[in-house]
Amino acid sequence: MRPLALLDTYGAALAAAGLDVPVEPAPGIHCAPGGRFLPARLPVADLATGAVAAFAAAADRYRRTHGLAPQGARLDPERIAASFAGDRMLRMAGRPVPGFAALSGFFPAADGWVRTHANYPHHRARLLRALELPDDTDRAGCAARLRQLPATAVEDAAAGHDAIAVRVRTEHEWATSPQGRAAAAGPLVRILARDDAAADRTVAGDDPARPLAGLRVLDLTRVIAGPVAARALGLLGAEVLRIDPPALPEIPWQHAENGQGKRTALLDLHARSGRETWRRLLADADVLLTGYRPGALDALIGAPGTIRPGLVHGRVCAWGWSGPWADRRGFDSIVQAASGMAVAEGDPDAPGALPVQALDHASGYLLAAAVLDALAARHRDGRGRDVAVALARTAAWLLQAPGRDPHPPPVPARPGPRTVATHAAVTTARPALAEYPDYPFPARAWGGDPAAWVVQGLGGPGLGG
Repeated sequence: MRPLALLDTYGAALAAAGLDVPVEPAPGIHCAPGGRFLPARLPVADLATGAVAAFAAAADRYRRTHGLAPQGARLDPERIAASFAGDRMLRMAGRPVPGFAALSGFFPAADGWVRTHANYPHHRARLLRALELPDDTDRAGCAARLRQLPATAVEDAAAGHDAIAVRVRTEHEWATSPQGRAAAAGPLVRILARDDAAADRTVAGDDPARPLAGLRVLDLTRVIAGPVAARALGLLGAEVLRIDPPALPEIPWQHAENGQGKRTALLDLHARSGRETWRRLLADADVLLTGYRPGALDALIGAPGTIRPGLVHGRVCAWGWSGPWADRRGFDSIVQAASGMAVAEGDPDAPGALPVQALDHASGYLLAAAVLDALAARHRDGRGRDVAVALARTAAWLLQAPGRDPHPPPVPARPGPRTVATHAAVTTARPALAEYPDYPFPARAWGGDPAAWVVQGLGGPGLGG
């Protein structure tokens, strides 16, 4: 398969949105040989390279819109693999971090397999309630309970308690299910123009490496996909302010990796004062990124375009925007298990997984690319746009893509020292784009910044300083 084949699908999504821009071939986008950094039966390396290429090409289209010279991109498979494997490359005080909590992972059920996700304390508590287990249950106790239950019963109980667990399916089972058909429908990236409009007030500077200088991004996303999109926009010079609820702390290692290049503040949107601050922030924002399930944000604060006409609203969800699972929670590993990827990458004795959380990272870069193209369109017509990606739609592309390898290398090549940067006690993967030696600054202390836009400069220590 061609490493940049994803650009064809992304170009079709732009055409469906009425954005007639040249996408393939992408001038100045050069891809080195793939190596053995992301070996899998499914063409994961092609997905990763294509998603980063889509972002790089969109950045050049944005540059041209603002009169800046295109920069091109040298797609280095080693750098891309390191970025997509950021959790495994991360070191805090010299030590690796645990990617999954004790109650997250594959478990045998009475008639098959299930996969759970319980990294956050509230997700763990909901899972235990769904399984009718006490709060202090350990992995062995959870496993014993799951062996007694049919996999579908586990999935249904989890959904009923807003917990996260799915039955491991084959590709055929997923593709022929109502939720699988809904997830695979529609464009890879959805871009919809709204009726609200305002004059584009962004003025790009004269540095092609920072074409988004002066642009303001509000980041309400968590975990990986949305934070990766916001981090990518910050890499290009945008001022990114991440907003979190005080009662839901981020997992420290996830913030250390995905919080680079952002400021971070706490805001309670359920409180009147928090909503007032939020409206002031949004009124001065250019981009809003959210990871809420469909309709949740509107119920809380109203339609963002009514507060900030011309806003580009980027959204990410797990299962898509329609179908029976649209309102369910999900993560990369959960989508892999439900969609058939776990079976495709496993063996007869147990399910497996992709070498990295490629659905999250690829969806993040695709979302960032679409935000850039929506911003370029706004520069021409002033209209606000909604941009959306779904992990399950990205999964559908990967499952349908040619180029499977039935015998991938058993031992993957590990990205070398040139792919990481160390800031005091924290070592992180460098950006996927080889033209950028590092992110603008390390992740700052979670929630430690004021909920306000910065007029000048970004001083202050990061997590390692």
